[in-house]
Amino acid sequence: MTRPLNRPMITLSIMLATIMQTLDSTIANVALPHMQGTLSASQDQIAWVLTAYIVAAAIATPLTGWFVDRFGQKNIFLVSIGGFTVASVLCGMSNSLAEIVAARLLQGVFGAALVPLSQVVLLDINPKEKQGSAMAVWGVGVMVGPILGPTLGGWLTDSYNWRWVFFINVPIGLLAIYGVWQYIRPVPGPRRTRFDVFGFATLSLAIGALQLLLDRGQQNDWFSSTETWIEVIALVVMSTYFVAHTAMTPADKSFVDFRLFKNQNFVSGVLFIFIVGLVLYATRALIPTMLETLLDYPVATTGLVTAPSGAGTMITMLIVGRLIGKIDLRLMLFVGFTVTAVSLWQMAHYSLQLSQGDIIWPGVIQGIGMGLVFVPLSAATFATLSPAMRAQGTALFSLVRNIGSSIGISLVQTLLVRNTVIAHSSLAERVTYANPAWHNAAIARAYDLSTAGGVAFLDSSVTQQAAMIAYIDDFWLMLFLTLAVTPLLLLIRPPSQRKTSGVDAQAVMD
Repeated sequence: MTRPLNRPMITLSIMLATIMQTLDSTIANVALPHMQGTLSASQDQIAWVLTAYIVAAAIATPLTGWFVDRFGQKNIFLVSIGGFTVASVLCGMSNSLAEIVAARLLQGVFGAALVPLSQVVLLDINPKEKQGSAMAVWGVGVMVGPILGPTLGGWLTDSYNWRWVFFINVPIGLLAIYGVWQYIRPVPGPRRTRFDVFGFATLSLAIGALQLLLDRGQQNDWFSSTETWIEVIALVVMSTYFVAHTAMTPADKSFVDFRLFKNQNFVSGVLFIFIVGLVLYATRALIPTMLETLLDYPVATTGLVTAPSGAGTMITMLIVGRLIGKIDLRLMLFVGFTVTAVSLWQMAHYSLQLSQGDIIWPGVIQGIGMGLVFVPLSAATFATLSPAMRAQGTALFSLVRNIGSSIGISLVQTLLVRNTVIAHSSLAERVTYANPAWHNAAIARAYDLSTAGGVAFLDSSVTQQAAMIAYIDDFWLMLFLTLAVTPLLLLIRPPSQRKTSGVDAQAVMD
């Protein structure tokens, strides 16, 4: 007799794996300066620690669907968690730049399947009426992990050393392995599809070119660099080949099932998750640098004032999960995007005179907004998708979210640099002796242009003001993107209006 599913233990096990993987997308960021000294790397070289992980994970994520089809959910989960844990140990033991980059590549490859697989399993083991709550739990791990990563990474680095940023994964990984092995039932892979070598190769090269373009574009001064042009050409050519090949290849022989893009809810959900990834991660990349460079916040304080945003997301997700099926998903999404827009409007009115409350509350409001968006969006995206297509669907969902975050971070950082220069030039034009401010004796003494110190102080003040203007411009951009995408909610159809291909959760896991 088959024992009943232990849903709480399965959920706990796979969420440990998910949180472990999502934490590692940001936990190493604050430890980079410490790694740089130990590994004798330059500032450009140590950034490879982040780039290697992102590129490897992006390329490996689309493989999730084929691996599950070939080897089954449980086997892929165990291999992914085990490989990620071993790679984490290798990262912590690294004594050279080459070693840690190679280990981070392994981390990215093994960790790529963890987030989409955890989503598939939660959808499979829960009946339709509980899938909203399941997506809330999944969303907590996916959204909160990257937010809390820098805070935890800073504490581990300050209290111990940077190697513990990676060693912390060992106990988490071992617990997750035990839970998956003990509670998830083995299901043989149906082996419905063959491995599409050409499709995988073209998609991998396109993703790799895009990630390198985004990661190194600013450093290479974008299109003034030959490397940037090579990456753009590779991206366009490989993407074209991939789309054409996938469109002309039968579904059972293609690397990506093109039938996914005939599902209106799935396509709409992918579009929205792209914007969510862009807005959320771009904002998260802006706030810490603004606090530390313009307002002189210590790393620990920065972590404390940004952490409440994650708490707002987590609490909201758990509440919203219980409302799925009781309230129209589109209404919750509308409220979520509206609340997010309000928080970005508050950020767009920042100045150099900010209290900690001015930072905390917009962050909490944005966290609440993202919580209201992420759970209904996940539920709506997969509500009309057949269970047989979930593995590929969740992999693409995660991939597009990550691409959105990469583009968002690159976009705001590029605009930040360029707008700072533009604002500096504009402000400097107004610094003349005709300005009435020079009649103030205190100002005239502080910015005495007859001394080198006075000139440097004036330039520093202008640069600081220019940078603040550039940050504000970025927040306005995020606000406009959020408002622009909101009318597209009309494209999403409520699940009750369409037939869904149901499947008994227990049968899936048997």
